[in-house]
Amino acid sequence: MAREMKDSGIEWIGEIPIDWKLVPIKYVASYNDDTLGENIDSGYEFDYIEIGSVEYGKGITQVEHLKFEDAPSRARRIVRKDDIIVSTVRTYLRAIATVQDSDNMQIASTGFVVIRAKAINPEYLRYSMLSESFIGMVEAYSTGISYPAINSSTVVGFKIPVPDSQKQKEIAFILNNKCSKLDNALEKTHASIEEYKKLKQAVITQAVSKGIRGNREMKDSGVEWIGSIPIGWRLVPFRHVLKERQEKNSPIKSVERLSLSIDLGVTLYAEKTTNLDRFKDDFEQYKLAYEGDLVMNSMNMIVGATGVSDYFGCVSPVYYTFYDELEDHVTAKYCEYIFRSKTMLRVLYSLGKGIYAIARGDDRVNTCRLKVSKEDLKNIRIPIPPVEEQREIVSYLEKKCSAIDELIDKKEQYLSEIENYKKSLIYEYVTGKKEAL
Repeated sequence: MAREMKDSGIEWIGEIPIDWKLVPIKYVASYNDDTLGENIDSGYEFDYIEIGSVEYGKGITQVEHLKFEDAPSRARRIVRKDDIIVSTVRTYLRAIATVQDSDNMQIASTGFVVIRAKAINPEYLRYSMLSESFIGMVEAYSTGISYPAINSSTVVGFKIPVPDSQKQKEIAFILNNKCSKLDNALEKTHASIEEYKKLKQAVITQAVSKGIRGNREMKDSGVEWIGSIPIGWRLVPFRHVLKERQEKNSPIKSVERLSLSIDLGVTLYAEKTTNLDRFKDDFEQYKLAYEGDLVMNSMNMIVGATGVSDYFGCVSPVYYTFYDELEDHVTAKYCEYIFRSKTMLRVLYSLGKGIYAIARGDDRVNTCRLKVSKEDLKNIRIPIPPVEEQREIVSYLEKKCSAIDELIDKKEQYLSEIENYKKSLIYEYVTGKKEAL
């Protein structure tokens, strides 16, 4: 027999069991209880948790051991076991986690609100705050576009559905059990995807440095990172392999801007500019790229941002474009694979100039990319087989990489399905739509 339900009056929550209450978090928990003072000894050591240390669904994935004198000014919130931390800045990251026990003092950024359960089961509270209904409220009430943020007092003012204490324990127990199994499946799938990516790298590297014709006579290339190459292959500076295209987009011939994405694998996409009047000066400084051109992002080349264009369009000044005179553009495509090979990425990294860092969150956002100069790029010597063998290698790699990418796509889809199921499961239990039996 179905339980009697009532309207919660909150769109994100929907109906809840008639005997459950809607309670603001601040009535069942305290927040931001403990803070480091300014008179702390400079040598005081602790584990620091910043926004970038927390991943939605995974919790706290890393900490940094610091001395107070070396810590950022936002390292102030004292956290203890079972505290729940919720990011109040860059809220789209959904950085929510429970603090685990540690031998060291743990300090979180002031970019978190630290919530400590008082009159509620801490595990139940955590799941309530991981539910889509709660996260939806945090995002909806955040202000700002590029850097959305929310006040701590607003977060703890949100209401959550609360059953009696026994039911809280039962729901927490069930979700711990079910989510643990789902997390194991997610972890194994992530590991499998990484293995397929490594396999793809190995296949590319082998093909562009040793060929695909099996055992054959080899010769020393004289270049350490290349090693031996097949007899009949040449070692040629890149400047003599493809020609640089320097045609400016002036007068404007294209409003299709080409960009290389590296988020989910390297892909080249075209984006049409809808407000040309506003960006006209920029577009006249852009360079043209034709179908079949090799397009390379000088700032992201060290992570494989190289691709052959399927479009006619224009690229920003940070891109380099090269072309070959073969109708099938096979040499450009072959070079794309070379510049995505593991050994070449190491070479590009060594040539990069700038300060290498990653986005860390808080007030420690260090986003800077290593730029490979055009001259250094042109001077790199690369192994070049005869054109017919280039065609063989490109055809082989397109088939092999396509098959591996298809497997990765299936794994990614499976990941998405598990993650969505986990979200649904949490939401249904903490809103009482699924009963803990």
